[in-house]
Amino acid sequence: MRRIEVGGASPYTVQVGAGLLGTLQVPGRHTALIHPVDLPPAFVAAVQAATQPVVTIPVPARDDCKTMAVLSGVLSALAGANIPRDGAVIGLGGGAATDLAGFAAASYLRGVAFYTAPTTLLGMVDAAVGGKTGVNLPEGKNLVGAFWPPKAVWCDTETLSTLPGAVFREGAAEAYKHGLIADPSLLERVLSPDFRPGGPGLQDTLADAIAVKAGVVTRDLTEQGERAFLNFGHTLAHALEAVTHHALSHGEAVAYGMHYAARLSRALGGADLTAHTLAFLHWQRPQPLPPLTYDDVAPYMARDKKADAEGVRFVLLRGLAQPYLARVPEGVLRAEFEGWEKEVRGLRKAEDGEG
Repeated sequence: MRRIEVGGASPYTVQVGAGLLGTLQVPGRHTALIHPVDLPPAFVAAVQAATQPVVTIPVPARDDCKTMAVLSGVLSALAGANIPRDGAVIGLGGGAATDLAGFAAASYLRGVAFYTAPTTLLGMVDAAVGGKTGVNLPEGKNLVGAFWPPKAVWCDTETLSTLPGAVFREGAAEAYKHGLIADPSLLERVLSPDFRPGGPGLQDTLADAIAVKAGVVTRDLTEQGERAFLNFGHTLAHALEAVTHHALSHGEAVAYGMHYAARLSRALGGADLTAHTLAFLHWQRPQPLPPLTYDDVAPYMARDKKADAEGVRFVLLRGLAQPYLARVPEGVLRAEFEGWEKEVRGLRKAEDGEG
């Protein structure tokens, strides 16, 4: 088992290893367990046996749970179960469910303890670490939320064996992103045949990818500086999720968004890293894009959380592990979007054997 320490004002430990669900330890006797309805019953039963929650709250699967309506229902369930101020919320499942559970914990009684056991690769590498919690609005992704770090995180690698291949590859996008912005050794390791459920490279590659984020959020929990670099590829990604009404998954959108950001980086004088982002797209094989224009996504990018009074800022790369924030001229954004759109569609045609 690997342990990753997250420091700062609210330190906690992330454990990565096999068979952890049955070992969860949550202090106190008044806990609530929140999980998506499609989670394997054995996962829920293992956590229930270990923690004895007074109420178990199933929520819709994936991003369907990240709505104000679902949040309201969860808060009412916590109140109905008389969860006290010294109680706790456990989030079990993928990143969407743990985002929701964390925000419910942050909101209920102005904040109760939060523990999380992510069961997807995306949830482990991204959502479980760093304390960002929240829900979506029709106007965009993660526009309502709070910073609410967990007390502990358990990443049980055995849960990854239940994932469809596409869902596992989706989660790899965030690990690959950590390679681009901080630890280039991850690039080859993520694409290796050893990085798979049950594979010999899974635990250490996963733990090292988590360690990148743990280091960043230790130094900058509330995104006053370098934490913004974790959003590489996400400005377009969140727009793609919104404009497709989440038909495109987060990890797939991030893969597309990283390639756009790599093109922007090159256009503004940075190193040409598009071979890396194209290699990941080829490996991940995301869903095809629907017909899109720059004008379709531009309004959503304008609401990106990195935007300020002067407009949108993109995370770009001068080279591997050299991220920075930049404003990109409108003409460059539009021209690179058109080139990006043709390139990613051409990649899919080549993979599908089309002429």
